[in-house]
Amino acid sequence: MPVPCLEVRKLTKVLSSGGRPLVVLDEIDLAIESGEFVAILGPSGSGKSTLLALMAGLDRPTRGEVIFNGYEIQDKSEDELALWRRQEVGFVFQAFQLLQHLTAKENILLPLELKGEAGASESADELLDRVGLAQRGHHYPSQLSGGEQQRVAVARAFAAKPALLLADEPTGNLDSKTGRAVLNMLSSLHRLDATTLVMVTHDPAAAGLARRLIHLSDGRVVPKDRVG
Repeated sequence: MPVPCLEVRKLTKVLSSGGRPLVVLDEIDLAIESGEFVAILGPSGSGKSTLLALMAGLDRPTRGEVIFNGYEIQDKSEDELALWRRQEVGFVFQAFQLLQHLTAKENILLPLELKGEAGASESADELLDRVGLAQRGHHYPSQLSGGEQQRVAVARAFAAKPALLLADEPTGNLDSKTGRAVLNMLSSLHRLDATTLVMVTHDPAAAGLARRLIHLSDGRVVPKDRVG
């Protein structure tokens, strides 16, 4: 049997709220195959973003395991996790998270340079062209529309050809038309690069592009026969 790209086992996150334990995630079990596009849906407070943060090693679970290509990540040091993310993981955020003092091209160049990629400038130009911004590479984020900024963010996420791409509400700050264009672009790059894509969303239309849907409610995966 092939090893899943990403797997979580009995993943649990408990916080303290008013001196009492608050269970944010309750023994989540998931396996995501290499090259798969999975959308995680659920209402606000269902644990979607917490799950994504744990998958990325940006937070530590209270209990349980996060396994990437057969290796557990939750016990790695912060430096080891930072190196792993740089080499293997791309991110797309709702708030774009572009560096304001860098141009669009420079934002895309950054992960390539951190990874020591040869031909980084040419690769950044190619990605700008693929997301329809070939003439906008010299502009700063403040000079771009929200949709253009998110397209730069998508290009940056794919720049270093990550094995895993995590997207947290990537259309949350966009109007429906612009959001649809960004989603189509994200889906297209995922297919072309065979990247494993996990997207958190509250939007069923956005989730419709995914190969598989996972529904969360109150920190648990909702069985398929109970969805709807």
